[in-house]
Amino acid sequence: MFESMFESMFGPLAPIAFLVIALLVSGLKVLKEFERGVIFRLGRLVGVRGPGLTLVIPLLETMERVDLRTVTMDVPPQDVITKDNVSVKVNAVLYFRCVDPAKAITEVVDYLVATSQLAQTTLRSVCGQRELDELLAARDQVNQHIQEILDQQTDPWGIKVSTVEIKHIDLPQEMQRAMAAEAEAERERRAKVINAEGEFQAAQRLAEASAIIAAHPTALQLRFLQTLGEIATEHGSTTIFPLPVDLLKPFLPSGGTDPA
Repeated sequence: MFESMFESMFGPLAPIAFLVIALLVSGLKVLKEFERGVIFRLGRLVGVRGPGLTLVIPLLETMERVDLRTVTMDVPPQDVITKDNVSVKVNAVLYFRCVDPAKAITEVVDYLVATSQLAQTTLRSVCGQRELDELLAARDQVNQHIQEILDQQTDPWGIKVSTVEIKHIDLPQEMQRAMAAEAEAERERRAKVINAEGEFQAAQRLAEASAIIAAHPTALQLRFLQTLGEIATEHGSTTIFPLPVDLLKPFLPSGGTDPA
């Protein structure tokens, strides 16, 4: 049917017209919203197209698709020797995206592989310049340092590195035991310091109380009577205490004599 239509329209040129139309249809490309097409004409870069419908001239132009979405890349565990000579394994996760499709195609062979390899070497280099305590305590600073280096190195490729996060630091067993012992010793030290501080504060309060009692002897007598009441309440047995003479002085006449 189509052949008869072409023959009626183009006559003897129908096969050629059919071939031209087929080539033009094959050159129609649909690019999604997050895709761009880098166009080469006879090997020369002519521009970036998309999204939507675009025409790639057959036999003259070729197109490379580039995804503009953020890529989440897992950096494999890397053997790292820290500045204080501790061997650890460190892995991380990398977030980046292509911001210049033309550079991503023309400046590097495979920007995904290149970014992954660069992230691995940078992770080993940066972690090797830090001590173990710094890697564990200042992880945000290490992440920021790695991100800045990667972003600077991948900028000529049209790649923007947005985030780098260290996921896990695998320590040797002997180092884990040493850190656990250190943490236990630190907890014991804090407990002893707190206990000593409590004893010190209690001694201060006792000294203040003794000063008050020395200035007011009647307070000691009242405290003695209060203690007797507490003992009588708590115990059912009879308790005999010697009665201090000083306790009776406030109740004796001022001119009286001490009992013989």
